[in-house]
Amino acid sequence: MNRLFGETALGLAWAIALFASLSVLFIGEVLGQTPCVLCWFQRAFMFPLAIILGLGLWWQDRNVGRYGIALAIGGAVIALWHLGLYAGIVPERIQPCTATGPSCTDDNQLMLGIPIPLMALVAFTLIGLFSAFSLKEKQK
Repeated sequence: MNRLFGETALGLAWAIALFASLSVLFIGEVLGQTPCVLCWFQRAFMFPLAIILGLGLWWQDRNVGRYGIALAIGGAVIALWHLGLYAGIVPERIQPCTATGPSCTDDNQLMLGIPIPLMALVAFTLIGLFSAFSLKEKQK
C-alpha cells in the first residue's frame, strides 16, 4: 500500500513537470512568446524535472524524489522572485529583465488571466510536495 502511494505521488510530480514543460514549449514555440530572463531560469529547473522524475518512475528508483525536491526548491525560489517582480513587490533596481529581452512584468506574463510566475510557483510547489510524499514510503 505504501509503495503504491509513493509511486502515485512520484507519478503526479512527473505529470506536473511534464505538463509544465510542454506548456512553456507551446507558449514559446507555437504562440511565439519569447521567454524573459527569469522564465529561462525556471525552465532550467523544470525541464530536468520532467526527465529525472520520468526516469525514476521507469527504473523504479525509490530515491529519485530527493532530486525532485532539490530542483523544485530551486525553481520555486526563482518563480517566487519573478512573482514578486510581477506584483511590484521587488524594487525596479534589481529587476533582471529591464536591460535586454522581454519584460518580466508586462502583460505577456499572463496566460488565461493568470500570471505565468504564479503558475510556475504552484507547479514547483506541487512537484516538491509530491516528491517528498514519494519518499515517505521508505521511512515506514
